[in-house]
Amino acid sequence: MDNYNNDNQNGYNSYGQNNYNTGNTANGYPVDPDNNSYSYTGTGTGQTYSQQSQGQSQTQNQQSQNRYYSPYERRTMEEDNSRKARRERRRQEKRANRQNKPHGFGVTLAKCACLAATFGLVAGGVFGGVNYYLIPEKEQTVVQEQTSALATTSQESDKTTSNALSGGIVATDVSGIVEEAMPSIVAITNMTETEYRTWFGQTYSEENDYAGSGIIVSEDDKSLYIATNNHVVDGAKTLTVKFCDDNTVAAEVKGTSPSNDLAVVKVAKDDVEQETMDAIRIATINDEGNEKVGEPVIAIGNALGYGQSVTSGIISALNCEVTAQDSTTGETYANTLTQTDASINPGNSGGALLNAKGEVIGINSSKMGGEYVDGVGFAIPMTTAAPIINELITREKVTDDKAAFLGVSGIDVDDSVSQMYNMPSGIYVAKVYEGSAAAEAGIQQGDIITAFDGQDVSTMEEMQELLQYRAAGTKVNITINRADNGKYVEQKVEVTLGSKN
Repeated sequence: MDNYNNDNQNGYNSYGQNNYNTGNTANGYPVDPDNNSYSYTGTGTGQTYSQQSQGQSQTQNQQSQNRYYSPYERRTMEEDNSRKARRERRRQEKRANRQNKPHGFGVTLAKCACLAATFGLVAGGVFGGVNYYLIPEKEQTVVQEQTSALATTSQESDKTTSNALSGGIVATDVSGIVEEAMPSIVAITNMTETEYRTWFGQTYSEENDYAGSGIIVSEDDKSLYIATNNHVVDGAKTLTVKFCDDNTVAAEVKGTSPSNDLAVVKVAKDDVEQETMDAIRIATINDEGNEKVGEPVIAIGNALGYGQSVTSGIISALNCEVTAQDSTTGETYANTLTQTDASINPGNSGGALLNAKGEVIGINSSKMGGEYVDGVGFAIPMTTAAPIINELITREKVTDDKAAFLGVSGIDVDDSVSQMYNMPSGIYVAKVYEGSAAAEAGIQQGDIITAFDGQDVSTMEEMQELLQYRAAGTKVNITINRADNGKYVEQKVEVTLGSKN
């Protein structure tokens, strides 16, 4: 049944239904019927594969060499070809992907953004839910009200005519504050008379006028009371006050506190026209001492005597120890002042230093000058000035039959004497009268009086000025410094003032 026919030396005839020498295999190679191996023919580097099928033959142009591949070699070759084919497919797929995705980084970035937005939405929802269920309802209401208030402020900001300083935000337009405060500020003119002596012993006098400012702080049925600096009214022969409507009236000194550089000027209402009374207003005082460094402030005053003007700045420092000199007595004294970079020039003295609410927080007092100094001005804080001003307004001189007597004679201790003898500045008690109020209170010769009834004193003149407003029998506190083992120790004694008569 099997019939083998030799066709030629290299060929094999078909066996049954199989045609081995046709090369009809998976790889197209001829197969040896004995070992089922492929037949390979080739010469050198040029290679051809021998195939024979029924009715066909293939000739070799060169002498052929025959080789047969084992089943293991066939499998290896097939696996190699399969791997090569897969690698080629992957390369083609990658090439196609790169061509189809020219913006790969942008797409990646967009994906990241989408993921971040999704995470934010989810986190916000979770946070809101936690706040809703965990924060008490009352606190939720407060948060909602605060948010609503902020929104309202933002919406109405463009409509605000007075861009004041609110919530720590500095606004450049302070016109609204100035408009409200200006009617309470006045200009003060001090006419003084100075005597001069010539080389030949002759004397002559000359009048000079000095400009300053003041603040209307109080009134009663008969008078308006204006706070200012002592050096503004010091040595005045006559005083005039100009109000916001340019109406000018005469004034008089109600009381002074030279060591604090404070004074009160009184104006009779009968001398003020009704139109002016309608235009002016009483200043709003803030003596709570809640100022902060960096807080915006506004200074208003009669700078250089040219009329009311406005400057602005901030509080540069608080509680600055500044030494000043009394222009009349030459005495020096130290005060605790507020420093500001708002311009304060001659004529501003006695004017107002305002906060963002238009409240008076200080009385402009002085400026530190010099070639290399700029923007260093000082004001007396209202925490210091307010009680002294109130005392100057309310006190009245007592009649001679009720006049008080302390019972000491003293010597002024100025700074030069203080430094020379290493002793406090004040009033050196040279003598204590026997049986006097001072003797009964325990005041001794050699003590140095530095304060009388809460006010600093440095001269006998200042203490006598204060005694004019105390009646006999009044109790006052006096601060003294007493030598103890080479050092001065501060003490406070209560004294019941005696009668001068």
